[in-house]
Amino acid sequence: MSNADFELQREQEFIDDLYARVDALRGDTEVSVTDALAQGDTPMQARLERDILVAERSGLLAALNAVDGSLCFGRIDLASGVHHHIGRIGLRAGDAERTPVLIDWRAGVARPFYLATGHTPMGLRRRRHLTSEGRRVTALHDEILDIGDPTRTGHEDPTGDAVLLAALDSARTGRMHDIVQTIQAEQDDIIRAPHRGVLVVEGGPGTGKTAVALHRAAYLLYEHRQLLAKRAVLIVGPNPAFLGYIGEVLPALGETGVLLATVGELFPGVRATAADTREAAAVKGRADMADVLADVVRDWQALPDPVIAIEHDREILMLDDGLVRVARERTRAAGLPHNAAREHFEGHILNTLTDMVAERLGTDPFDGTNLLDPSDVTQIRDELAENPEVWAAVDQLWPRLTPQRLVADFLADPVGYVSDDDAAVIRRPVTRAWTVADVPLLDEAAELLGEDDRVTRARAERERETQIAYAQGVLDVSYASRTYEFDDKDEEDSEVLSAHDIIDAERFAERHEEDDHRSAAERAAADRTWAFGHIIVDEAQELSPMAWRLLMRRCPTRSMTLVGDPAQTAEAAGVGAWADILEPYVQDRWEHTRLGVNYRTPAEIMEVAAAVVRAEDPDFAPPSSVRSTGVRPWARATDDLPGAVAEAVEELTPAEGRLAVIAPRGLHRRLAARLDGVTAGAEPDLTRTVVLLDPRQAKGLEFDSVLVVEPSRYGTSDLYVALTRATQRLGVVHSRPLPKALAEAFRSPGTGTA
Repeated sequence: MSNADFELQREQEFIDDLYARVDALRGDTEVSVTDALAQGDTPMQARLERDILVAERSGLLAALNAVDGSLCFGRIDLASGVHHHIGRIGLRAGDAERTPVLIDWRAGVARPFYLATGHTPMGLRRRRHLTSEGRRVTALHDEILDIGDPTRTGHEDPTGDAVLLAALDSARTGRMHDIVQTIQAEQDDIIRAPHRGVLVVEGGPGTGKTAVALHRAAYLLYEHRQLLAKRAVLIVGPNPAFLGYIGEVLPALGETGVLLATVGELFPGVRATAADTREAAAVKGRADMADVLADVVRDWQALPDPVIAIEHDREILMLDDGLVRVARERTRAAGLPHNAAREHFEGHILNTLTDMVAERLGTDPFDGTNLLDPSDVTQIRDELAENPEVWAAVDQLWPRLTPQRLVADFLADPVGYVSDDDAAVIRRPVTRAWTVADVPLLDEAAELLGEDDRVTRARAERERETQIAYAQGVLDVSYASRTYEFDDKDEEDSEVLSAHDIIDAERFAERHEEDDHRSAAERAAADRTWAFGHIIVDEAQELSPMAWRLLMRRCPTRSMTLVGDPAQTAEAAGVGAWADILEPYVQDRWEHTRLGVNYRTPAEIMEVAAAVVRAEDPDFAPPSSVRSTGVRPWARATDDLPGAVAEAVEELTPAEGRLAVIAPRGLHRRLAARLDGVTAGAEPDLTRTVVLLDPRQAKGLEFDSVLVVEPSRYGTSDLYVALTRATQRLGVVHSRPLPKALAEAFRSPGTGTA
């Protein structure tokens, strides 16, 4: 057996032992979860311990299932003779010492795997990459870091780039894969950056900023497990297609307790399904909309016009402008949100009406003194509090409001709160579905309104009383059965204890309360006021000022990672500049780093894309591409756009991998009719061989081949995004003249027109 074969066999034996350990752990974990859930009624402390065990073991089981493929991907051999295998999660042997057999890639021991070089070997002799298909090792790639070591394995990689280039050239599947095996040094520094504060990661197309952000989430959860497992990590993406695209990365790294959402999904109970015009989204996203909504709320705190007449005890009580104005100003002075302040307003109105009645009934006609004692006044107030007309008046003057009602009514009639032009842009029917730009408005409204929790507390108390009554019934039945059973027995025997003797109904009801086994991420998704331990925002430059207000409320500690590229800002509401985003919240207390290497886009394609941006910004510096495919992008003019697109799709569709047709939304129906099996929609299936997208849907995605249709209908940012999605081949089909910069780029040497 050759040395190379021996090394491969030895690694396969290690992998076999590793998976045997995984299978054993999986079986033990499944049994422990099943046994814990089968315990049934237990004391409170034991139940808490059971729930913690179930949560921990369920998390371990999910991690073991998720990383089943390609569990181990590397090995480092130290100069001391010790070696460590590196994997997606850490594993220990079943011995008494719990000896580590696989090192988690996030552990400090594993860091030389990503940072060591021949110049700075960090104590390593060799770095080995293992390539696997399922549980079978298919290849080894060794990098010799100690050139003085004569040992050779037959798997040496002279450049150390074979694994990285193989990953870059591999066919896409429609789902992002982790880069844990190929993390580069500049990426590793960002992934392991300190948890606290705001870190901005800027990078052009293909620099891996999204992958870095996801691996940073996994690293933070590993490094700060106790804190972040309780508070959860939120990852915000630009659209549902993007979230589907990245959804498998964190589970593959052993992390399942993360909430992935778009801004349009961050108001519980609301899902944004409608679309705004570009202009409407820009108006709704402006920072001054917070002040506009505050004005709307104040206008719901009404005054009589001119009076409200209340019949009470066959008399008419008149609430006029002056009396209500005093009550309103005193209520506002408390500084509470609208709904929470209503209780104060109710009190002021009741006191005002009570004074009216007391003055009429108790004033001595001779000396003007009031003859009523405090108990009489209290009785009058209680009687007024039972008068439906009083509450009708309060509802008219200070109504309870929901965020949905407030925002819907405002958008139906925004005149007077914004300019006439802006009002015309955002006006919409009350019954229309919500848009993404509406969600930050709903969240702002919820902050302004607060919650009058008296109704919630009363409902909870009623439910508790019902449970206690049910429990008492169960105990009564138990007691009756005991009495019947022991009627004919000796008195001594009748002293046998039953449930009725050792527990009361209240404690019995508490023991049967439903346990909440949801993860922190699941509970966070249902709670608008949840404070996340860390937030990661992808395509952060696209978010509006109102969206940033929402996210900052979700993270009071300002522990955030923002990734994006100002050159790709396409939304009219997008802030774009990092300082403009962050100054209102953290001033200048944030860090900025930049990824400068393009791993996705070949140099031939990047040259064309960069020319488009340079036409507007001559100083624009694109990220440098690490590879050249030798395949030149091309452009093709046509009078039959759908037909030419269909022909180009046949030409560009890879034998393996994915093709994206990126076209303006208005052309999708016509193009889909000519493309066999291709559909258009808000949430495309990215796993299909050919997918039809608009430029906004394509943000953050990558494909083997890309066909850009009618680029003259794109803005510069959208066109830059569309041109930089391909890892291999790019074609352009157009019936209108190309944008000048793009036409010139295709006329330059090395590109083609047809």
